[in-house]
Amino acid sequence: MTGTGVLSSQSIEKLIETGALSADPAIDPAQVQPASLDLRLGKVAYRVRASFLAGSKRTVAERLAEFEMHRIDLTDGAVLEKGCVYVVPLMEHLSLPDDLQAVANAKSSTGRLDLLTRTITDGGEEFDRIPQGYNGPLYAEICPRSFSVLVRPGMRLNQIRFRRGQAILSDQELTALHAETGLVAGGTAVISEGLGFSVDLKPAYGDLLGYRAKPHTGVIDLDLIGHYDPAEFWEPIHSTDGQIILDPGAFYILVSREAVHIPPDYAAEMAPYLAMVGEFRVHYAGFFDPGFGHAAAGGTGARGVLEVRCHEAPFVLEHGQVVGRLVYEHMAERPAQLYGAGIASNYQGQGLKLSKHFKAS
Repeated sequence: MTGTGVLSSQSIEKLIETGALSADPAIDPAQVQPASLDLRLGKVAYRVRASFLAGSKRTVAERLAEFEMHRIDLTDGAVLEKGCVYVVPLMEHLSLPDDLQAVANAKSSTGRLDLLTRTITDGGEEFDRIPQGYNGPLYAEICPRSFSVLVRPGMRLNQIRFRRGQAILSDQELTALHAETGLVAGGTAVISEGLGFSVDLKPAYGDLLGYRAKPHTGVIDLDLIGHYDPAEFWEPIHSTDGQIILDPGAFYILVSREAVHIPPDYAAEMAPYLAMVGEFRVHYAGFFDPGFGHAAAGGTGARGVLEVRCHEAPFVLEHGQVVGRLVYEHMAERPAQLYGAGIASNYQGQGLKLSKHFKAS
């Protein structure tokens, strides 16, 4: 039995052995990450009228009966269309012990495609939050925002992390950890309810600041890696004055000024700043696994890729503006394998980078 904190890969494997985590078909060992488990799409998608939560004492199946428009067989692949909302039962099922809770998030590549993916549960009153002792099925709500996507059963769009107790580092603890290990490079450590990070709009590698999603594109097959020409889906953004104006409704890929580091005994989650910072949102969600940007795992600090969506009004984003924060947590134990260390991690040591589906520019 491990102590307080985020469960490691070896503890997740024990949950599978005891039946607290089960699936049909059985969970593939490749789904187990250093501090999370990848979740897989099932065989059917329900097109629904609107996003919803089950609500107290209600099941997702009951609510689907209210909101379903039609259902789509995913067996041979099917397109989820931009601007529509779908609910897909996942292959995994939880029977959590009373001292264990879980939180879900979109995987990195999912977020970089502006593919809003959230987990819902029976009795759930929040997205992506699963209470202690939950016993029931899992569902993914999927809303493609910029690109229509082709999906199949078994695809992994989101992931789940398990926690025992509360293990978030205080600002004092985070300050001490930064002094010991150097959590950021390329900028000052801004510590306030987590580690703040800012946007890089004066890149050292030229005037390419990032990318903006084109409004009318083809379908992206999520199984195709390194396949698509970025120019067909993205407009490069160039600037020399250290600022850009975000257009309402547009989606951008930018990069943090700071290179961040997650030591092996810690995990982190990216959280957006409050809306009062400006009329935009950075990163739908995001887990940072132990070893991300860690020298012993093949990284020397790694930039945080920022998925930015502007809301009601045009907004001027300027170089060095703080746009989000990383919330660090203790691991219950060090993972047997770290991010990037022989597990085919796609974004170790990254800078400005589109999702893995696009050819390297």
